[in-house]
Amino acid sequence: MIQGIGAAAGVAIGKAFVLPNWEWSLPDTQVNPVDLAKEFERLYEGIRTSKDEIEFIKKEFREVVGPEESSIFDAHLAILDDPVFMSEIRGIIERQYKAAEVAVKEAIDHFVAMFDLLDDEYMKERAVDIKDVGNRLLKHLLGAPEVTLPSDTQPYILVAKELSPSQLAHLNPTYVLGIVTMMGGKTSHSSIMARALGIPLVAGLENNLSNPIQTGDMLVIDGDTGSVQIHPDEVTINEYVSLRNKQHKKKEQLELLATVDAVTKDGVNLRLAGNISSVKELNLALKYGAEGVGLFRTEFLYMDRSSFPTEDEQFEVYKQVVEKVGSNMVVIRSLDIGGDKHLDYFQLPEEQNPFLGYRAIRISLNRQDMFKTQLTAILRASAYGNVKLMFPMISSVEEVQAAKAVLEEVKAELELRGIPFNRNIPVGIMIEVPAAVMIADLLAEEVDFFSIGTNDLVQYVLAVDRMNEQIAHMYHPYHPAVLRMIRMTVEAARNAKIDISVCGEMAADERSLPLWLELGISDLSMSPQALLKVKHRTLNTLAIDATRVAKACFHHRTSSETEEILSAYAQKSGITLGTSVETKEKASS
Repeated sequence: MIQGIGAAAGVAIGKAFVLPNWEWSLPDTQVNPVDLAKEFERLYEGIRTSKDEIEFIKKEFREVVGPEESSIFDAHLAILDDPVFMSEIRGIIERQYKAAEVAVKEAIDHFVAMFDLLDDEYMKERAVDIKDVGNRLLKHLLGAPEVTLPSDTQPYILVAKELSPSQLAHLNPTYVLGIVTMMGGKTSHSSIMARALGIPLVAGLENNLSNPIQTGDMLVIDGDTGSVQIHPDEVTINEYVSLRNKQHKKKEQLELLATVDAVTKDGVNLRLAGNISSVKELNLALKYGAEGVGLFRTEFLYMDRSSFPTEDEQFEVYKQVVEKVGSNMVVIRSLDIGGDKHLDYFQLPEEQNPFLGYRAIRISLNRQDMFKTQLTAILRASAYGNVKLMFPMISSVEEVQAAKAVLEEVKAELELRGIPFNRNIPVGIMIEVPAAVMIADLLAEEVDFFSIGTNDLVQYVLAVDRMNEQIAHMYHPYHPAVLRMIRMTVEAARNAKIDISVCGEMAADERSLPLWLELGISDLSMSPQALLKVKHRTLNTLAIDATRVAKACFHHRTSSETEEILSAYAQKSGITLGTSVETKEKASS
């Protein structure tokens, strides 16, 4: 048994396929100075083709796992636009008269070596992204084929020195039982993607492996513990077959809960809605029992295209979602671009702090032509079901009033056109910046509902970028400041008698359930993949006990105290899936 790092949960049993190590060895080719223009054209054509490929992969991957995981490829596009990286390549061509592919290879090697010298695991893993993008560019400059995977239909465990996001995106999860990499860890982009795809992955074996794994070797890998068994005996294989079967059975039993209401043991009802960015994601959310859509991220309708979507294009998508959901609610958020979300055809200014800059509602109010088109499409869709409209990144009463004024103009225009819509469409805002929390009582007078966006709220309250590994340990959703902000928001909503929901990773974290029960929040919105586990936790929870536990959390001085007590309660209150399903089936009959 070899011990590595468990990077994506699950057990895989099968034969290894070792991916060849893709390392380019190029002659030091030089070009005639008079041919430099031609060499630059080859470089730029390779960049254009590489970008097109990455955009295609990003789109395909997003349809499978959703927007957050697919945003990994934005980092790859950024490398091809990075002025330092591209300047290094151009400089080698100009000053040393080297061929474009040689210049790219030298630039890759230079930056990878520089990242490897850093005493920071996160930065070392970013070197894989540079190699991935560079190798893609080299492939086009050299006209080289893709590295091919097994052509037969026998499932296998993929083994590689390191696996790039591009390579992982091309895998067929039907045939890839699991993945083993010699390098990398939990924070690598490939690990994030494997978790999203549900493929077990063990990383970081390089220093623990005395003899290399060969294609055809029988393997058993455990993505939870990080263990890899090479040539396991029959007893070991049977043990892991049993463990894998238990995991599959648990998943199947969870899926039985899709049609069961989310009600605590003592009768407190919760409504669990889905966060979606496409009709495909909606279908998955409905499959897992979502009671409507708590957040429709409309910005993804604007991506992977060359111009803004028209009113009719947007209307057709919104209408389709509303009709699929039936009588349940659909909360449609207006365009939220900026920060890490960009459109190829809409140039945003270069900013020192884009997450604090020109984004979301600030763009919409500045570009009212674009804003009106979207609002018109949303209002038209409101004639077909239970639609709510939500504005993102609100930090002042003036912003809400300005957005509502534009909405009233659009309503008047639709009435002139004789097009039906819901004149009294509920209007709400996302509470995701501290300023909104501090004036929540004032904002509550302007809107019909609040949705607490926990992902951004935690980041802004604590001034911590959760994707920055150097400070990610400081990202604490249970920080006393965060809990106080949430409680202040809830109290403001209650006093104003408006609806309130919670959206994001805290809603999807089953440990947080006692907090919502104590605060009286009954509407939660989360990724489709989280719906069943939160429902399972709800079915196994006594609200009266949970609220007693949560009361103490609002008086703790540290986030670790709260996390410990909530984790302990979650373990204590857990029962078998079969019991919860059986109990609810009896109750419903």
